[in-house]
Amino acid sequence: MQGEIVTTVLLPAILAFIMFSLGLGLTLGDFRRIIVQPRALLVGVFCHFVLLPVVCYLMVTAFGVTGAFAVGFMIIASCPTGSTSNMLTYLARGDVALAVSFTAVASVMTMFTLPFIVAWSLNTFMGTQQTVQVPVSMMMGQIFMLLAVPVATGMVVRHVWPEGTKRREPVATRIATVLFIIILVLAIAKNWTLLRDNFTTLAPFAVGLNLVMLAIGFLVAWIARLSRKQSVTLGIETAMQNATLALVISSTVLKQDAMAVPGALYGVLMYAGGLLFAALMRRFVNKD
Repeated sequence: MQGEIVTTVLLPAILAFIMFSLGLGLTLGDFRRIIVQPRALLVGVFCHFVLLPVVCYLMVTAFGVTGAFAVGFMIIASCPTGSTSNMLTYLARGDVALAVSFTAVASVMTMFTLPFIVAWSLNTFMGTQQTVQVPVSMMMGQIFMLLAVPVATGMVVRHVWPEGTKRREPVATRIATVLFIIILVLAIAKNWTLLRDNFTTLAPFAVGLNLVMLAIGFLVAWIARLSRKQSVTLGIETAMQNATLALVISSTVLKQDAMAVPGALYGVLMYAGGLLFAALMRRFVNKD
C-alpha cells in the first residue's frame, strides 16, 4: 500500500513541482527560438531514435547479452526520454526549453517507433513474432499532467508576477533539487533487490550504455555545431530514458518480468552517469 502511494501520488507530485520550477525560468520566446531554428531538435531526434537503438544493439551483441535481457535493453533504448532529464539539464546549465520541447516530441514519436523496434528485438533475440501495443493513453496522460500543465503554470506565474517570480525562483529551484534527490533515493530503495542481485552482471552494461550515449549525444551535437548548452542538453536527452514506460511494456504488455530487469536497473543507474555528466558540464557551460 505504501509503495503504491509513493508511485501513484508522491513521485508524480514531486515531478510536477520540478517541472513547475523549471517553467518559472522559461518564456514563450525560448520555445519560439526552437521552432524558428529546429536544427537542435532534429539532431536530438537523430541521436535518440537512430543512434541509441543502433548502439544498444551493437553493445548487446558485443557483450553477449541474450534472450529476455537483450530484449529488455532494447525496450529501454526504444523508450522516450524521461521527464527528470529536464531537471538534469537545468543542473548542467543546458538549454531547458530545448529539453522540455524534446521530451514532448520524443514521447509522441515513440508511439510509432517503439512497436517496430520491440517487435524486431523479440524476433531477433527470442525468435518470436508479437505485436506490441504502446500504452498511448498513459503516455499522453504523462505528457499532459507531468510536463505540459506544470511548465505552463510556471510560465503563467512568471508572466503575471515577474518581479515576485525573480525573487522566488531560486528558492523553488533549490526545493526542486532536493526533491530530485528524493526521487533518486526512492528509485534505489524501490529497486534495491534488483540492483543487489544483478549488479555484477547487468549493472555494468547498463552504466556503460548510459555513459556511451551521454558522450555520443554530446559529441554529435558538437559536431553539428550546436551551442555548448544545446550539446549538453542533447547528451542528456539521448541517454536519460523513461524507465516507467519500459517496465509497463515488459511486465504489462509483453508479460515478461525478466525483460523488466534491464529497464529497472537502467532507470536507477542512469542517474549516476547523468549526475556525473551534469557536474562536469557545469564547469564548462557559461552561466549566461
